[in-house]
Amino acid sequence: MDSVGEQPAATASAATPPEADARDPYDYPRRWEADVVLSDGGTVHLRPITPDDKDAILAFHGRLSDRTRYFRYFGPYPRMPRRDLERFTNVDHHDRVAFVAMLGDDIVSVGRYERLGESNQAEVAFVVEDAHQGRGLGSILLEHLAAAARERGLSSFVAEVLAENAQMVRVFREAGYQVSREIEEGVLHLEFAIDPTEESLAVARSREQAAEARSVHNLLHPRSVAVIGASTDPTKLGYAVLTNLLTADFAGPVYPVNPEHVAVRGVRAYPSVVDIPDPVDLAVVAVPAASMDDVLDGCLEKGVKTLIVLTAGFGETGPHGLHAERRLAGEARAHGMRVVGPNALGVVNTSSAVRLNATLAPQLPMHGRTGFFCQSGALGTAILADAASRGLGLSTFVSAGNRADVSGNDLLQYWETDPCTDVVLLYLESFGNPRKFARLARRLGRSKPIVAVKSGRHAVTPALAATSVSVDESSVQALFEQAGVIRVESLAQLFDTAMLLAHQPLPAGQRIAIVGNSTAIALLASDTALAQGLELACDPIDVGSQAGPEEFASAVREALTSTDVDSLVAVFVPPLAVPGTAYARALREVVAGQEPASAKPIVSTFLAAEGIPSELAIRDDSGAPAKGSVPSYPSPERAVLALARVTRYASWRCAEQGSIVRPSGTHPERAHEILRADLSISDSERSEAEPTRMPDENVVRLLDSYGIPVVGFRVVSGVDEAVAAAEELGYPVALKSSDERMRNRPDLLGVRLDLSSTETVRTAFDALVDVSGSNVMFVQRMAPRGVSCVVGLQDDPSFGSLVSFGLAGVVSDLLGDRAYRAVPLTDVDAASLVREPKAAPLLTGYRGDEPVDLGGLQDIVLRLAALAEDQPEVRSVALEPVLASPEGAFVLSARVGLGAPPSRPDTGPRRLRSLDLQ
Repeated sequence: MDSVGEQPAATASAATPPEADARDPYDYPRRWEADVVLSDGGTVHLRPITPDDKDAILAFHGRLSDRTRYFRYFGPYPRMPRRDLERFTNVDHHDRVAFVAMLGDDIVSVGRYERLGESNQAEVAFVVEDAHQGRGLGSILLEHLAAAARERGLSSFVAEVLAENAQMVRVFREAGYQVSREIEEGVLHLEFAIDPTEESLAVARSREQAAEARSVHNLLHPRSVAVIGASTDPTKLGYAVLTNLLTADFAGPVYPVNPEHVAVRGVRAYPSVVDIPDPVDLAVVAVPAASMDDVLDGCLEKGVKTLIVLTAGFGETGPHGLHAERRLAGEARAHGMRVVGPNALGVVNTSSAVRLNATLAPQLPMHGRTGFFCQSGALGTAILADAASRGLGLSTFVSAGNRADVSGNDLLQYWETDPCTDVVLLYLESFGNPRKFARLARRLGRSKPIVAVKSGRHAVTPALAATSVSVDESSVQALFEQAGVIRVESLAQLFDTAMLLAHQPLPAGQRIAIVGNSTAIALLASDTALAQGLELACDPIDVGSQAGPEEFASAVREALTSTDVDSLVAVFVPPLAVPGTAYARALREVVAGQEPASAKPIVSTFLAAEGIPSELAIRDDSGAPAKGSVPSYPSPERAVLALARVTRYASWRCAEQGSIVRPSGTHPERAHEILRADLSISDSERSEAEPTRMPDENVVRLLDSYGIPVVGFRVVSGVDEAVAAAEELGYPVALKSSDERMRNRPDLLGVRLDLSSTETVRTAFDALVDVSGSNVMFVQRMAPRGVSCVVGLQDDPSFGSLVSFGLAGVVSDLLGDRAYRAVPLTDVDAASLVREPKAAPLLTGYRGDEPVDLGGLQDIVLRLAALAEDQPEVRSVALEPVLASPEGAFVLSARVGLGAPPSRPDTGPRRLRSLDLQ
């Protein structure tokens, strides 16, 4: 049973401070509310308890079985006394915290902690209604309670559990914490620290993946489908989607819902979804937006698991429609449902055991092993038709439209463990939770390639602008490169790459062979290969225009068996005397003859075909092109470009992955106290405030708490103060104008270096006063001479945190010579970041100079990334300049911008994307 013991109020062991009850029981952080996915794919709404929950708590308590009450309260406890009800529902959200999980208007579980006296320890307890036990609510409550407790300064939990309550003992044992156990008279006393551990984070991520994957599985494997708004009018959405479901021969029952007809398309219809006599897993909605409230009420009453809303007229129309869209998704989640759409094309599952075409697209590709997620409903029809014409089979397809709930991240979770999907394709217009996307894509990409088109690089539609924030192009590029996502510029390139990944193995290296019967075409292929960073294993092999099929096949076979070749490009122009199909069959036989373990990828320009010509296809049992089929491209350039993209991906996949590094000597608590002083205004006020610049003295303290020291300096306002500061810091020193424009303009001479005496300081001070007109200056101890660099942190409102690195100077700024990585960073990310700018050779001994300490730069990068993860209120950081020398890396100046976090970090307990973030 999902319950852990705590005595009622009369004998409670946790002391309640008198001042705690004086706090407002309705005043809690709104970030503590969350929609969460359970292990069976259903959803509940989690929020702190309030005094208004008294009736719901009594009803909840009344539904508990005697056994569950016994496990929870260590006694019968059939009725909850008024004093206990008051105490349980009136908490201070600080020393006494309680969460309720809501399914509709009903409470289905409760979790709470109470601080033990004045200690940093609290007693934790929770109980789950019998009908909802085994759905993972216990572990979710524990995650959210632990996060709230850490936020309130607590460090550990204790719990009393009856030894016979094996299920609850397992919740604690499998949470990933180090739990100590003592038993006395049949009661287990458990105690554990609540700081996240690698194991607890891994457990939470694993459960998140399993739950979200299950919710998508429910969407793609329904046992029954209702079409709400099914129509007899061929021009209506409800007619099209019902027709497509029936034509695809869906494996389960289909229920048209239409109050005006007894039957639609020869299938019995029902006046409303609640009139359907059997359970409904999936409801496809094709009614006007104005009717959605009634539809939603019916689906909630019926217990539908998932909605596909084809209807437009929501977020894409403006603020009013966006409000209706968020309300739709919020109500659905609160009642246990997931939503695809609105304004969606629908979903497809080509499995022979499902045969689901719940879309508006009449033409589907054949069954295959590629999954496709598309945000655009309108574009989805063209995508499906294009895949079919090229011979690219799909396993599943989801067009999410406005993406009010189900997003690409949910599909990534599903495809990671879907045995029927080997390749993932994405058409993205915006990111819902880009930090989570980076984490999921990086993990999935290690086993299954991801190819993505990100539209809106230079323009965005008004409808999309209403529901998303523009994403900086460098952010998107950094995200994709770091996660191993193959980014392409167009749908044509997407399919070019997908055809290769779906039908050919990954290359082991960058060496390619080119075999053909046209020197001109072979040279085009060679030029493109070299331009893309591939290596020619040998000169292009030209068999001659008169060579027969066997001679051509022999040349291909010889090239493939060479240990110097990793992949092959076959370029071919059919001769007049022999049909081209004979050559194609000969090539197919060579490919089929490769040993699977050592097979090498082949692309071709054959018969001017695009996709998989039948002559180059190896068929599976269903007749679809299978692994080993040779993709053909209409030009050698497109063939080689696809091969180059796949080769770069294969290299990323084989490269060392690295690990998330937490540098030693960081003090997040100290940093939080510093930030709290600078961000003393309330959360609600900060959400509207523009980022503000942090005072210099606090910047130094903040960076120092993460082990990033700023070279010692003093602010002075007179020549005597400057001399005194120089003597205190120790010669030699630098004197700098307080005007940043002066300091960063060498031509304005706003800096004086290597001042080694009182006289030189006085002379430099007077000179700077003449130049700047101000006597406020910085005196700073000289750092070792080195290469001037810039390390930065920026937080994109849609994307998340990026760490940037480049060399300082006008030329680098003008050319945009910066490298970017998304937070969190691995040690490999940090190492590659400082080596990526075009000017980076200046750091490694260019023209005989001594190499700088790259390890020191990497350490600063990792510490800055840790700061970004821990302190989301830090919106921007600029460490400029950072002098990199053989002796180390030295930060001379820093700026920090503070403000409300623009996006929810991908940290903390499990939750669905907030409906306030689009």
